[in-house]
Amino acid sequence: MRHPLLTACSAALACTFAVVAPMAGAADFPTKPIRIVVPYSAGGTADVLPRIIGEKLTAMWGQPVIIDNRPGAGGNIGADMVAKAAPDGYTLMATPPAPLAINRYLYKSLPFEPEAFVPVTILAKVPNVLAVQNNLPPKSATEFLNYARSRNGEVTVATQGNGTTSHLTGAMVANQARTGFVFVPYKGTAPALADLMGGQVDAFFDNISSAYRQHEAGKVRILAVTSNTRSPLLPKVPTLAESGLPGFDVSTWFGVVAPAGTPAEVIQKLNAGIVDVLKMADVQQKFIEQGAQVVGDTPRQMADFLDAERIKWKKAIATADVSIN
Repeated sequence: MRHPLLTACSAALACTFAVVAPMAGAADFPTKPIRIVVPYSAGGTADVLPRIIGEKLTAMWGQPVIIDNRPGAGGNIGADMVAKAAPDGYTLMATPPAPLAINRYLYKSLPFEPEAFVPVTILAKVPNVLAVQNNLPPKSATEFLNYARSRNGEVTVATQGNGTTSHLTGAMVANQARTGFVFVPYKGTAPALADLMGGQVDAFFDNISSAYRQHEAGKVRILAVTSNTRSPLLPKVPTLAESGLPGFDVSTWFGVVAPAGTPAEVIQKLNAGIVDVLKMADVQQKFIEQGAQVVGDTPRQMADFLDAERIKWKKAIATADVSIN
């Protein structure tokens, strides 16, 4: 029969290791490659920003940080994969708003819980812009809004697809401006921008990084940005809030989250590493070139931000009266 004192000591040691082991693991983190799932195709801002971060983290931690593109279903496929991954900090998701703050209100059901992801940090915010085709008469955003009102809702506005941020931004503008638009859905930014340049549609609330190039080339005209501050890329272009829509503030943002149950110590180490990278001058310059404004907040701040964004997009979706089966 085992001595009671030995049994008690063994139990005490087991409890000690149960408490210390996660802390030691977090202290050593990472000890193997980290995978950052991007639930969209390669090449866009959603893909470029985490690649910039991943390269720096690889050098900082001495472990490969791999970007894994898993597009489909408005970001839901990649999000579901991360939601079901081991909660150890080695599988993360870097994403724009849809899987975390929009799709809950667009789709009848989701295979994952958006609120269950553990926030790490917001990488950056990227404003949309009001871009118009060159032959459209308005020369300013104020003139555009008046033009839309005078046309009784006949102005055509391209979108990246039903329920996308470009669509919902347009719906929010129409609601606040007390006008209407004819939304023309496309399968992504490229075909929508092509038809805007060709004059087949009047306007497009596009991501600044793609519209900026065409604006600089003289193929479209950017009349305003949708954020509450002007963009460093276009310092002379006013905000919509300055152009007749007080308080208007809509940006596409890119955040990093981890599966539910990821230890707080690991989350803090991920946050510290990413925020340190975001402070690097060359990283900030690369973000500016993408039209992105660096954020790098705490997990708590990101959680509060997500709460506010869910309220905002839920209202926008109700205004647009859109749903996806």
